[in-house]
Amino acid sequence: MNDDPKALQKAKHQRRLSAALRENLRRRKAQAKERAGGETAAEGAEKAHDSAGIIADKRAGRTGPVSR
Repeated sequence: MNDDPKALQKAKHQRRLSAALRENLRRRKAQAKERAGGETAAEGAEKAHDSAGIIADKRAGRTGPVSR
């Protein structure tokens, strides 16, 4: 067995890094799967709350203040 403190520290660091990378990959895969199965941004905009009428204005091409 290697009793070198630097080698032990490096091995411990490698294990922590490997675990963090595996968890990161797992999280990224879950996010990608959720995005692929989810709705597109345009579909989400249609379902969004729009009490101010902003979505209709954007679709009509109006960008400035609207007088009502």
